[in-house]
Amino acid sequence: MKIGLGLTVLLLLAGNVQAEEYYRSIENTGKVHYGDKPLTNAADVEKLKPKSEPAPNDALPFETNRAKEKFPVTLYVADGCGDACALARDYLNKRGIPYTEINLVTVDEMDAFKKASGGDQIPVMTVGKDNWIKGYLESLWRQELDKAGYPKTAPYRPRPAIKPASAAETPRSE
Repeated sequence: MKIGLGLTVLLLLAGNVQAEEYYRSIENTGKVHYGDKPLTNAADVEKLKPKSEPAPNDALPFETNRAKEKFPVTLYVADGCGDACALARDYLNKRGIPYTEINLVTVDEMDAFKKASGGDQIPVMTVGKDNWIKGYLESLWRQELDKAGYPKTAPYRPRPAIKPASAAETPRSE
Protein backbone atom coordinates (compact mmCIF):
# COMPACT_ATOMS: atom_id res chain seq x y z
CA MET A 1 0.00 0.00 0.00
CA LYS A 2 2.76 2.43 0.98
CA ILE A 3 4.81 1.50 -2.09
CA GLY A 4 1.83 2.16 -4.38
CA LEU A 5 1.18 5.53 -2.76
CA GLY A 6 4.87 6.43 -3.00
CA LEU A 7 5.00 5.51 -6.68
CA THR A 8 1.87 7.54 -7.37
CA VAL A 9 3.39 10.61 -5.69
CA LEU A 10 6.63 10.18 -7.66
CA LEU A 11 4.73 9.86 -10.94
CA LEU A 12 2.72 12.99 -10.18
CA LEU A 13 5.88 14.92 -9.36
CA ALA A 14 7.67 13.63 -12.45
CA GLY A 15 4.76 14.77 -14.59
CA ASN A 16 5.40 18.36 -13.54
CA VAL A 17 9.05 18.32 -14.61
CA GLN A 18 9.46 20.13 -17.90
CA ALA A 19 12.46 20.47 -20.13
CA GLU A 20 13.03 23.78 -21.84
CA GLU A 21 13.83 22.13 -25.19
CA TYR A 22 12.21 19.10 -26.83
CA TYR A 23 13.56 17.08 -29.73
CA ARG A 24 12.17 14.47 -32.08
CA SER A 25 14.90 12.16 -33.34
CA ILE A 26 14.47 9.50 -36.01
CA GLU A 27 16.92 6.60 -36.13
CA ASN A 28 18.18 5.11 -39.39
CA THR A 29 15.76 2.23 -38.83
CA GLY A 30 12.82 4.66 -38.69
CA LYS A 31 12.22 4.43 -34.95
CA VAL A 32 11.14 7.80 -33.48
CA HIS A 33 12.39 9.11 -30.12
CA TYR A 34 11.23 12.16 -28.17
CA GLY A 35 13.29 13.75 -25.44
CA ASP A 36 15.09 16.77 -24.06
CA LYS A 37 18.29 15.78 -25.96
CA PRO A 38 18.58 14.69 -29.59
CA LEU A 39 20.02 11.26 -30.37
CA THR A 40 23.66 11.53 -31.44
CA ASN A 41 23.45 9.26 -34.52
CA ALA A 42 19.94 10.16 -35.62
CA ALA A 43 19.02 10.31 -39.30
CA ASP A 44 16.73 13.27 -38.66
CA VAL A 45 16.40 15.64 -35.68
CA GLU A 46 13.73 18.29 -35.19
CA LYS A 47 13.58 20.78 -32.35
CA LEU A 48 9.98 21.00 -31.12
CA LYS A 49 8.27 24.07 -29.75
CA PRO A 50 7.65 23.99 -26.00
CA LYS A 51 4.13 24.17 -24.65
CA SER A 52 2.78 27.67 -24.89
CA GLU A 53 1.29 29.65 -22.07
CA PRO A 54 -2.49 30.07 -22.15
CA ALA A 55 -3.82 33.19 -23.82
CA PRO A 56 -5.12 35.90 -21.45
CA ASN A 57 -8.72 35.03 -22.40
CA ASP A 58 -8.17 31.47 -21.12
CA ALA A 59 -8.01 32.92 -17.61
CA LEU A 60 -11.57 34.26 -17.85
CA PRO A 61 -14.58 32.21 -16.76
CA PHE A 62 -16.55 30.63 -19.61
CA GLU A 63 -19.58 32.94 -19.26
CA THR A 64 -17.40 36.06 -19.24
CA ASN A 65 -15.47 34.87 -22.28
CA ARG A 66 -18.71 34.15 -24.15
CA ALA A 67 -20.11 37.60 -23.31
CA LYS A 68 -16.83 39.22 -24.35
CA GLU A 69 -16.91 37.46 -27.73
CA LYS A 70 -20.54 38.40 -28.46
CA PHE A 71 -20.63 41.83 -26.80
CA PRO A 72 -17.15 43.35 -26.42
CA VAL A 73 -17.02 46.35 -24.09
CA THR A 74 -15.14 49.54 -24.95
CA LEU A 75 -14.79 52.52 -22.62
CA TYR A 76 -14.18 55.91 -24.25
CA VAL A 77 -12.53 58.54 -22.07
CA ALA A 78 -10.74 61.84 -22.61
CA ASP A 79 -8.33 64.03 -20.71
CA GLY A 80 -10.14 66.17 -18.17
CA CYS A 81 -13.02 63.72 -17.85
CA GLY A 82 -12.50 63.64 -14.11
CA ASP A 83 -14.58 61.68 -11.62
CA ALA A 84 -17.11 60.32 -14.14
CA CYS A 85 -14.40 58.44 -16.07
CA ALA A 86 -12.80 57.21 -12.84
CA LEU A 87 -16.17 55.93 -11.57
CA ALA A 88 -16.88 54.22 -14.91
CA ARG A 89 -13.48 52.52 -14.94
CA ASP A 90 -13.82 51.46 -11.29
CA TYR A 91 -17.28 50.03 -11.95
CA LEU A 92 -16.08 47.89 -14.86
CA ASN A 93 -13.09 46.66 -12.82
CA LYS A 94 -15.28 45.93 -9.78
CA ARG A 95 -17.52 43.72 -11.92
CA GLY A 96 -14.56 42.01 -13.55
CA ILE A 97 -15.57 43.15 -17.03
CA PRO A 98 -12.82 42.74 -19.66
CA TYR A 99 -12.82 45.95 -21.67
CA THR A 100 -10.76 48.07 -24.00
CA GLU A 101 -10.19 51.67 -22.99
CA ILE A 102 -9.77 54.31 -25.69
CA ASN A 103 -8.43 57.68 -24.61
CA LEU A 104 -9.49 60.37 -27.08
CA VAL A 105 -6.67 62.91 -27.35
CA THR A 106 -6.49 64.56 -30.75
CA VAL A 107 -9.11 66.65 -32.54
CA ASP A 108 -9.31 64.02 -35.29
CA GLU A 109 -9.99 61.28 -32.71
CA MET A 110 -12.72 63.40 -31.09
CA ASP A 111 -14.31 64.15 -34.50
CA ALA A 112 -14.34 60.45 -35.44
CA PHE A 113 -15.82 59.62 -32.03
CA LYS A 114 -18.57 62.26 -32.40
CA LYS A 115 -19.49 60.94 -35.83
CA ALA A 116 -19.61 57.31 -34.64
CA SER A 117 -21.40 57.92 -31.33
CA GLY A 118 -23.63 60.80 -32.36
CA GLY A 119 -22.44 63.07 -29.56
CA ASP A 120 -19.54 64.33 -27.53
CA GLN A 121 -20.47 63.23 -24.00
CA ILE A 122 -17.74 61.37 -22.12
CA PRO A 123 -17.46 58.71 -20.68
CA VAL A 124 -19.16 56.41 -23.16
CA MET A 125 -19.37 52.64 -23.02
CA THR A 126 -20.14 50.43 -25.99
CA VAL A 127 -21.51 46.95 -25.43
CA GLY A 128 -21.31 45.10 -28.71
CA LYS A 129 -21.00 46.96 -31.99
CA ASP A 130 -23.83 49.49 -32.00
CA ASN A 131 -24.95 49.89 -28.38
CA TRP A 132 -23.57 53.27 -27.20
CA ILE A 133 -24.29 54.16 -23.56
CA LYS A 134 -23.48 57.84 -23.05
CA GLY A 135 -22.47 59.24 -19.68
CA TYR A 136 -21.94 57.19 -16.56
CA LEU A 137 -25.10 56.08 -14.78
CA GLU A 138 -24.45 52.89 -12.80
CA SER A 139 -28.01 51.54 -13.02
CA LEU A 140 -28.04 51.88 -16.83
CA TRP A 141 -24.58 50.36 -17.19
CA ARG A 142 -25.56 47.48 -14.88
CA GLN A 143 -28.68 46.79 -16.95
CA GLU A 144 -26.77 46.73 -20.26
CA LEU A 145 -23.96 44.53 -18.93
CA ASP A 146 -26.47 42.13 -17.34
CA LYS A 147 -28.33 41.80 -20.66
CA ALA A 148 -25.04 41.01 -22.41
CA GLY A 149 -24.37 38.17 -19.94
CA TYR A 150 -21.45 39.64 -18.01
CA PRO A 151 -20.91 38.60 -14.37
CA LYS A 152 -22.64 40.68 -11.69
CA THR A 153 -19.54 40.48 -9.49
CA ALA A 154 -15.86 40.05 -10.27
CA PRO A 155 -14.64 36.48 -10.63
CA TYR A 156 -12.19 35.22 -8.04
CA ARG A 157 -9.29 35.58 -10.43
CA PRO A 158 -7.98 39.09 -11.12
CA ARG A 159 -9.06 40.62 -14.41
CA PRO A 160 -6.24 40.36 -16.95
CA ALA A 161 -4.88 43.66 -18.17
CA ILE A 162 -5.92 44.66 -21.66
CA LYS A 163 -3.65 47.03 -23.50
CA PRO A 164 -5.35 50.33 -24.35
CA ALA A 165 -6.30 50.64 -27.99
CA SER A 166 -5.66 53.70 -30.04
CA ALA A 167 -8.59 55.88 -31.04
CA ALA A 168 -7.87 54.93 -34.67
CA GLU A 169 -9.54 51.59 -33.86
CA THR A 170 -12.81 53.34 -32.96
CA PRO A 171 -15.79 51.36 -34.28
CA ARG A 172 -17.62 53.17 -37.05
CA SER A 173 -21.40 53.31 -37.17
CA GLU A 174 -22.92 52.15 -40.43
